[in-house]
Amino acid sequence: MAFKINWDALGIGASLACAIHCAILPLVLSSLPIFGINIIDNAAFEYFMIFLAFCVGCYALMHGFRKHHRKSLPLLLFTAGILLLFAKQHWHKYELYILPFAVIFIASAHFINFRLCKPQHVKEEQAERIAA
Repeated sequence: MAFKINWDALGIGASLACAIHCAILPLVLSSLPIFGINIIDNAAFEYFMIFLAFCVGCYALMHGFRKHHRKSLPLLLFTAGILLLFAKQHWHKYELYILPFAVIFIASAHFINFRLCKPQHVKEEQAERIAA
């Protein structure tokens, strides 16, 4: 049995990992400077997480776009989310206001892509059940 990676699920997971990192890291690791360790506001780690989400997201969304649906909405939402992540890095003062929108855009892009990639017969069966 062949193992297949669901790139949308992986993209959603990377987006959620980024959100959890951004929300919990300052709370849990705020005592690390006492020990001389400074990973809070580590720009290299932040950019690595953005780059990871970008790579996984681009692969997943481009696969869905080329092979399944040819709709640009997921790509536009994803691009907006990534741009907001970079904006968050640039304007630290507004990070807590920008971050939720970035995560919502990226996760929504993957969810919409996932829905658009479903086989057409599954969509038709669901529509018949709703109509009945």
